[in-house]
Amino acid sequence: MQNRPLYTIGVVANLLKVHPETLRVWERHGLVRPDRRNGQRLFTDNDLKRFGFIQDLLGKGLNLAGIVHYLGLYPCWLQDECPKCMQRSTRIGCAKPCWKETDTFCQVTFEEPDMCERCELQKRDSEKHVKKKVA
Repeated sequence: MQNRPLYTIGVVANLLKVHPETLRVWERHGLVRPDRRNGQRLFTDNDLKRFGFIQDLLGKGLNLAGIVHYLGLYPCWLQDECPKCMQRSTRIGCAKPCWKETDTFCQVTFEEPDMCERCELQKRDSEKHVKKKVA
């Protein structure tokens, strides 16, 4: 149910108490990728969680450029499931806050030392980074 595109931009803007243009700006910056049907943006429950996380970061004083950079450190940001090399925990340590569940933290699991090297999300991010440098 969390991955089903259900909410129009107007509904989401109303729920978040922001102007619809704010959501369009966040989309243009790559912070969300809503589904589209008949030219209309449709958002999921996970998109609502992403928006809430963005609002929390704004509340902590980050500007949009800072948020874009910060969220680039999350390999799972636009994924609905955590990569296999990440786990959610209540332990803070050196972990970062999880966007998906309030009061949980993303943390690399060290049970398999080469797990991150085999992670498909990490490989895609590395390939994108290399292509940007070449261009």
